[in-house]
Amino acid sequence: MTKLQVHTSLSEIPAADWNRLTGDDTPFLRHEFLTAMERHGAVGERFGWIPQHLALYDNQGELIAAAPCYLKFNSYGEFVFDWAWADAYQRAGGRYYPKLVMASPYTPATGARVLTAPGPAREPQAQALIAGARQLAETLGLSGAHWLFGTEEELAWQEQAGFMPRLGCQFHWHNQGYERFDHLLSQFSAEKRKKIKRERRRVSDAGVHLRRLPGNQVSEAQWAVFHHFYEDTFDKRGGIPTLSLDFFLDIADTMGEQLLLVMAEYQGQTVAAAFCLVGARSLYGRHWGCSADFHSLHFEACYYQGLEHCISEGLARFEPGAQGEHKIARGFLPTATWSAHWIADPRLRQPITTFLEHERAAMQEYLAEMRQRSPYKNTEKP
Repeated sequence: MTKLQVHTSLSEIPAADWNRLTGDDTPFLRHEFLTAMERHGAVGERFGWIPQHLALYDNQGELIAAAPCYLKFNSYGEFVFDWAWADAYQRAGGRYYPKLVMASPYTPATGARVLTAPGPAREPQAQALIAGARQLAETLGLSGAHWLFGTEEELAWQEQAGFMPRLGCQFHWHNQGYERFDHLLSQFSAEKRKKIKRERRRVSDAGVHLRRLPGNQVSEAQWAVFHHFYEDTFDKRGGIPTLSLDFFLDIADTMGEQLLLVMAEYQGQTVAAAFCLVGARSLYGRHWGCSADFHSLHFEACYYQGLEHCISEGLARFEPGAQGEHKIARGFLPTATWSAHWIADPRLRQPITTFLEHERAAMQEYLAEMRQRSPYKNTEKP
């Protein structure tokens, strides 16, 4: 016998119990990361992310499955775009918001969203949690429930529960046992190899020096400089900088070994910084900002420094963030991403199903086209 419980704050669940289910390669799902968002207002009423974390307990009261879950009053910070669905709901006389979203806020990084411990009971526990998410959406009278950036294994379980799959694309890098950055570049075509060397040389010739600092070695003043860049980037793009300086200081204190800050300095001043999350096998690029315009500095800070870190630390892959075809020429290949969606209103369910089928066919063509742009020389693309 299992029991599904909804927690309105992750602090209601012991950190050790939650982290036991997240594994060691998804720092953006750690208890420390998500509770810091709650403590510092990144989620909550102000930004329309209301915690409704799902927890499945056995008859001894032990946490056996869980999911980061939010009641959403907008689609901001999800990176799986459904504004057209919201418009269709409104035209049909319905209300799309609020909806239920299982995700890590503002973090389009792939990985498990159905959190379970390894073992033979994993699949039925996961299925019970997925069914519970749909039941919660039905009980609350919501327009739907949405799992974002999960795994293909989870997708199969979600489809069994009536969720519709949605295919997306990001650009990821996979380590083929490279010993150093030049070893990686040796696998590129001559043209692409020369371009990357030229970009890196432009940064160094400009007198810009870069450092990679683990989060637990970054001073409060350095975090403040980075946060200024972070806010400025959102202001320039018309976005909302939801993560406060106190949030970054918090996670630097509680999980600093899983943070990486790349800092660029020019004439003794920090002119740019890039923030990454570090898993046991993967690097996740998240935020960047700068105060001066240096040719190719974005590529150096956000991509090449991350690639060097992965190679030196033996990490298997690098997800540099959502979107961006320009990443292909720098070694990041098109990679399928998945989300799963349940729509309550049957009038909208079938049209959205048809839309997703057509979108998936177009996305598969897009993925195939992007793979043809690979910079790697070998026919067996990594």
